[in-house]
Amino acid sequence: MLLLVLVGFVVMWIIGFVLRQTPHLVLNYGDNLAYVTVANAILRWDFHGLSIQHFMGYPYLIAAVSFLFRVPAPLSLWLIAAGSTLLSVWFASRLVGTLPAAYFAISNLAWLQLAWIGGSEPLAMALGLGAFLAFRRNRVFFAALAGSVAVTVRPLMIFVLVGIGLVLLYRKEFKRFLLATCTGLVVGVLYILPLARYFGDPLLTVHSYTGHDYGGGGIAGPHGHLFGWPFHGIVAGTLAYPAPWTNLLLSFAWIAIVIAGTGMMFSRRFREYAKVHPNEVIFCAFYLLALFSYDYLLWARSNFMRFSIPVLPFIFFALMQWLPKNRKFLWCLNIASAVLAMVSAIGLRNVITHRY
Repeated sequence: MLLLVLVGFVVMWIIGFVLRQTPHLVLNYGDNLAYVTVANAILRWDFHGLSIQHFMGYPYLIAAVSFLFRVPAPLSLWLIAAGSTLLSVWFASRLVGTLPAAYFAISNLAWLQLAWIGGSEPLAMALGLGAFLAFRRNRVFFAALAGSVAVTVRPLMIFVLVGIGLVLLYRKEFKRFLLATCTGLVVGVLYILPLARYFGDPLLTVHSYTGHDYGGGGIAGPHGHLFGWPFHGIVAGTLAYPAPWTNLLLSFAWIAIVIAGTGMMFSRRFREYAKVHPNEVIFCAFYLLALFSYDYLLWARSNFMRFSIPVLPFIFFALMQWLPKNRKFLWCLNIASAVLAMVSAIGLRNVITHRY
């Protein structure tokens, strides 16, 4: 599987170099420029005039790697994403098996872009899946620490901690529950102290998700609720914000895959899995509810493929009996996904312009 993943990486960047779109691709992709800007501010410890819109766990690590190894912040961002990707795939294979981990690693275009161009999701996944693996080995402190840091990268990873806490309470392991709770509180306090000191708002990065108009709470209503009725945001957002048919087809294909996987979580086989690893299933339950209930109309459908990434290893595990197991199919899927991921990241219009 390592070879499969690395070949996908090579294919993606070969396509990028062939199209001559790589020099500024990392900084121009997604939220990477914002992360690098915050990381540079952390390196200087000067936050004057800085606008914070994303959780800061990723920029903190970018700044740390940049400082320790004397590399530019954009390179630090990319190295963290790529390294976290390899860790995520390895952890996923240990948790749910090689076949579901392989599909998780190679099939989702948003994941491939975030993995090999840069983004916060690979780091959040490495920390979250690492927390699950640590909890399986009865290392509650390390599980809580990894899960807590994951929350500072992507906020919905809070459900990793919820699952751990509920299972410890159910097992009446109160000392371990207290240890996990204190670990989470310490990480949380350390995270919010600079926000309170320099921005006057300890929950600044939480408020950033509700302080902008993303079309939530109505067709054009600003400052809407982050979550609403399940599927409302997906349906209303599709009607409110027209998109090319290819984009709609890809989005709804992933919505169908996740719904199918959610349905298969009620199968006997997955229920047996849930009895052995209840905290992971609790995470899936809460995360899937949040995913389907996300109510910012602009993003609910268009970013579903990206938002679904944290539960994909478990979705593919639930669907394992239906997944093609032929290695030739996996290699073809791997190469096709890598090509499409890079073309999508560059933009089809830019590819056509380059060609002609």
